[in-house]
Amino acid sequence: MPTMRAAVLETTGLDFAVQELQVPEPRTGEVRIRVAACGVCHTDLHVMKGEVVFPQPGVLGHEVSGVVDAVGPGVTSVEVGDRVVSAFIMPCGKCRHCVRGLEDICEQFFAYNRLKGQLYDGETRLFRPDGSPVAMYSMAGMAEYSVVPDTDVFRVPDGLPLEDVAILGCSVFTAVGAVRNVAGIRTGDTVAVIAVGGVGLNLVQVARAFGAAQVIAVDVADDKLELARQLGATHVVNSRETDPVAAVRELTGGRGVDVAFEALGAATTVESAIAMVDDGGAVVLVGIAPAGVTAGLNIAHVVRRKIRILGSYGARARTDMPLVLQLAAEGRIRIGDLISERVGLDEADAAFQRLARGEVLGRAVVVPGR
Repeated sequence: MPTMRAAVLETTGLDFAVQELQVPEPRTGEVRIRVAACGVCHTDLHVMKGEVVFPQPGVLGHEVSGVVDAVGPGVTSVEVGDRVVSAFIMPCGKCRHCVRGLEDICEQFFAYNRLKGQLYDGETRLFRPDGSPVAMYSMAGMAEYSVVPDTDVFRVPDGLPLEDVAILGCSVFTAVGAVRNVAGIRTGDTVAVIAVGGVGLNLVQVARAFGAAQVIAVDVADDKLELARQLGATHVVNSRETDPVAAVRELTGGRGVDVAFEALGAATTVESAIAMVDDGGAVVLVGIAPAGVTAGLNIAHVVRRKIRILGSYGARARTDMPLVLQLAAEGRIRIGDLISERVGLDEADAAFQRLARGEVLGRAVVVPGR
């Protein structure tokens, strides 16, 4: 029985350990990937802290790139040896939302994977050497091998570094969904991005790629704001030093922005986003908050000023991942500049500890082969 190394979260808490698991086997319509890299994402951190309920023991990791190692029956989209990347939302392709093109809210993904840590036959693909099951968060990419439905495996164009493209599957994918599908950014729009971590930085550069004329990055950390400027922000605001709402309104001639993206998932920043937008503008909520967190709003202001408040969770894998790859291949979004750390599996836990302390600039990736 062949085994692999994987970072396993045994129980809620900011730590996990590298253990031996059975190498997973792909079933009908599935692909096994030898993982080249997996992104260190704040959403995984919510699970580790117990802020998002998920079965344990489990393997996290949902930004994955690698090489196709094996394919199950019925797979024709990729072949063994292909360089591929996957998005964190793995569409079933068959539920009532998927058939309407709303793969970002796939019913099977939420019912099976997010609630039970399983794939869509109701079983995990991960097992300990003794046969006991281990839950999968998305494709469970914090491991040497990963099994993914073939609806969520995309060939990587030549010229794009395989380790770098891992971050396309969540932080860039999420930004494209929010900017293109939800906000509908058009040439000349004005935009504010609150919190420029891994997702927020991509909201900055994707908004510019889709024609935003003014992109104001808001954060409390000067190093993150400087990186946001390098990636296309026209202005930056340190909200620890100044009132962000007043600063954004001043930068827009008193009007406010057409669209404010909130990428943190905190009540105070959501409320700031609502206060930043122009009449008829949109607030797009992208940041994941711990369960039960609520924000207040001035109902009369929202109604009278015709402000739209919209949620955005990822994007549509089969429609949007080809576009994400095209943007990266054309250089319209820069991915290598976003990666500040590359660590091995044994260092993955330490990378998440640094993320929890706010010490990761851009994105860290785990490279199991290191």
